[in-house]
Amino acid sequence: MELYKSRGFSEFFQDTFSFLKQNGKHFFAAYFIINGIFLLLLAVIGYFFTKFYTEFLFSGLLQGNNGATILDKYMNENLGLFLVMLFIFIIVALIAGVVSYAFPAIYLKLYNEKEGANFSTKDIINTYKTNTGKLLIFVICSILIAIPLLLVFVITGFVLMITIVGILALPLLLAAFMLFYSMTLMEYLENKKDIWSSFGYSWKLLTSKFWAAVGSVGLFYLMSYVIQNIITIIPYMFGMASIFTNIENPNQEEIENTMMIVMLLVFFLSFLFGAILGSIVQLNQGIVFYSLKEQNENINTKSIIDQIGSGE
Repeated sequence: MELYKSRGFSEFFQDTFSFLKQNGKHFFAAYFIINGIFLLLLAVIGYFFTKFYTEFLFSGLLQGNNGATILDKYMNENLGLFLVMLFIFIIVALIAGVVSYAFPAIYLKLYNEKEGANFSTKDIINTYKTNTGKLLIFVICSILIAIPLLLVFVITGFVLMITIVGILALPLLLAAFMLFYSMTLMEYLENKKDIWSSFGYSWKLLTSKFWAAVGSVGLFYLMSYVIQNIITIIPYMFGMASIFTNIENPNQEEIENTMMIVMLLVFFLSFLFGAILGSIVQLNQGIVFYSLKEQNENINTKSIIDQIGSGE
């Protein structure tokens, strides 16, 4: 599928799903090979945090005891382990976040350069290594520019929440900010502009076809949110049903085990589907980026003209 192609609102949707249909197996295979170790580490750490929360909840809170006293006692007994796990979680989460966030941009970059999915996981890893400095610069500059943007985001979000129509527009606000950052990274990885020029170019692309681009990404975010919540609420429903069926003969150990299983299922399902759906949303942003770039620069059109000229 050609990435450099001028598209409208409906084409943003159609081509995102077409890309997944054609290259989804290759895309997700590479995604989980590269991100698998980080996802596994986060899942293991998440298990310990879930276990901590469940033990804290059932060690006294549900028995009517003082929560603060129980928490102080639990933290005093497990403070060292808790701090170590928290530190590891933050470090792994930061690295995993950057690697996962950059994956669709790097994948599409290679897809465009190789004119298809005829590249390996090793090629993707080498691209990560080549662009490690760029990714670090992007993260630092993104944090700096996020300070004023966050103020705009909060104020605009507050104004939108005043009315029902405004609340429905909140996904569009999120989409605009996320698309701005995503297109900045993709342009920066093209190795033609510095980071600040990439931010400026991303803004130019964003405003060139604002409603179609932001509307597409916003709907993808909304669909991702709904699907993820539907999937993760199912274990809660079964767990609550199991607890209420045993409410006449309560057994703390059984209830605790049930809640542990429910919370772990919710965590793992939310984590897994969040990663998958998040990458699909970013793929959509990539389709939007290459479409808007083609519209502004006519890259594919010029290439076709050159090929015609060279064949004469």
